[in-house]
Amino acid sequence: MDVRNRGFSALPSRDDLARKGLRLAHLRLICALKETGQMGAAAAQLAISQPAASRMAAEMEAIVGVPLHERHARGIALTPFGERFALRAAMMLQNLDDTARELVEMERGNQGTVSIGSVTGPALDLVLPVIRRARVTHPAISITVSVDTSDRLAEDLLASRVDFFIGRLLGDVDPKMFALTEIGTEPLSVIARSGHPLTRQARVTLADCVAYDWVLQASGNLMRRTVENHLMARQIPLPGKVLSTSSLLLTLAYISQSNAVSMVAKAVADFYSREDGLDGRIVVLPVDAAISVPAYSLITHAQRALSPASRILYDMARDAVDGARLARRDAEAPPAP
Repeated sequence: MDVRNRGFSALPSRDDLARKGLRLAHLRLICALKETGQMGAAAAQLAISQPAASRMAAEMEAIVGVPLHERHARGIALTPFGERFALRAAMMLQNLDDTARELVEMERGNQGTVSIGSVTGPALDLVLPVIRRARVTHPAISITVSVDTSDRLAEDLLASRVDFFIGRLLGDVDPKMFALTEIGTEPLSVIARSGHPLTRQARVTLADCVAYDWVLQASGNLMRRTVENHLMARQIPLPGKVLSTSSLLLTLAYISQSNAVSMVAKAVADFYSREDGLDGRIVVLPVDAAISVPAYSLITHAQRALSPASRILYDMARDAVDGARLARRDAEAPPAP
């Protein structure tokens, strides 16, 4: 785009924007325009009139020296300059919010709110122990846990809805936006209800399991693909009847009341098959196959520092990861001569 065609001056130098009068209100407006695509809706979001928003948009373009938006029949669309400016504006506003949060936590002394995201397996065998420890060592920290799929947790991290998460980077996310500490693969187990016909067999194969209904995550999900690829690679037919759901609660309820089986994270299977889990109503079938989902990681935002309270919980999670890694290494080491 040639900025001269619309009467704009040369691009400003890096210290010109503040000197020329760029304000926080301008940053909030460009973010609102990107979100709504409507000048009126953006004005309402900022609690100002539409004429005031239009004047502010024109003022903003005069300051930055390039066209930031174009009008069309359905509202407005940001130019490539506007898209980049909106991205930077959102980051600056988020940094200010993070700074305010850090100052409050510093003033209160290790108090604050931490939001952790996790896929299902690590939520049980990693996040829960961290929460129990934090309740003793830092009782003033309020903790929120979101259990979801990795793609949604990545979106939550970018949108600052979680401070860090345990999962994987999937799809078309920009890897430069994330920092990872790899944890390890996620082994899977086959579960069924207590008294299921397969529990009467000393040895169970996946081919035996395929004869029954299955409960699996939605098509395209990483765990679903892992299970299906494992079966196909061994010329085992895919289950004929599958209930697709991402709800662990529905999965457990359905298999506990039917002859359906499900494949879940081993940590989940071990937890709910214990007597203090679901009172022994769920059992792990002795399937003679090892299936694991590719490695998951402890993931933070590469361009956003953790708050003091979040850093405490993150360090606890990392310590737990290191401890589990050492335990696995010791268990796999050959016995001393």
